[in-house]
Amino acid sequence: MFRPLFSGILAAAILVAGPASAQDRPADQRQRLLELAYALGEGHALRQACEGEGDQYWRARMMRLVQVERPGPTLETQLRERFNAGFVSKRGQYPACDEASREAEAQAARRGQALALKLSRSTIQVRRQAPAPDSVADGEAAR
Repeated sequence: MFRPLFSGILAAAILVAGPASAQDRPADQRQRLLELAYALGEGHALRQACEGEGDQYWRARMMRLVQVERPGPTLETQLRERFNAGFVSKRGQYPACDEASREAEAQAARRGQALALKLSRSTIQVRRQAPAPDSVADGEAAR
């Protein structure tokens, strides 16, 4: 239900992150990354309950998040632990596909969507405040 919109926002959050690495983010943004990893783990478990164990949709998004963010070893371990914790939590609660598991997946998607949106907005704001120092354009054209 929310997969296309959430996927788009997650992709935007990942792509807007650009070359900065996760350890360069402020503490509140690193915390949001951890919360996003947890929501992705929840979504992975809930989607697998309905689509089967071979479905790797949300796991692939998590792997891409780690690849783009380039966290240091400690943060990477924390991200993977949060993803796994979210997965285990929902796998235990919803071992089979039913209306309740589908609603839980929608809730996880909404939570992940909100986190991804906050991450993308905070990254955009940082970039707007710090235009490229090698820009030769003046005024608004420099942004």
